[in-house]
Amino acid sequence: MTQVKESSTIQANKQTAFQECPVTYVMEKIGGYWKPIILFQLLSGEKRYSDLRKGIPSITEKVLIQHLKQLETDKLIVRKAKPVVPPHVTYSLTVAGLGFKPVLYAMAVWAVENSGKHAKTFSRNLKNFPA
Repeated sequence: MTQVKESSTIQANKQTAFQECPVTYVMEKIGGYWKPIILFQLLSGEKRYSDLRKGIPSITEKVLIQHLKQLETDKLIVRKAKPVVPPHVTYSLTVAGLGFKPVLYAMAVWAVENSGKHAKTFSRNLKNFPA
């Protein structure tokens, strides 16, 4: 992995944006393609790793593991491992992670209102949004 040049202008700009812009802060935590999908999956409650894999079939194992570790580091999810064979690991949202529920719901509503030909499908799926 390449090292980030800490003194570069782009790194300074990113740090300034991260410190001053709340949207940048949020996107640093849940940005990207997979993290919001993982959080959405966990809104319905605690899930095992295999349940997450089934719920997000197109994600690779490597990416899922990386994002779960990042979300855990950011204290948005908690990983519970029971010392049994085979390993029994579950993931659930922390209080901070649950705080994203209205954000994810707002994103889903926005998609229904602005998605054109997909609006009907999205609207149907919005009815299944975890309570």
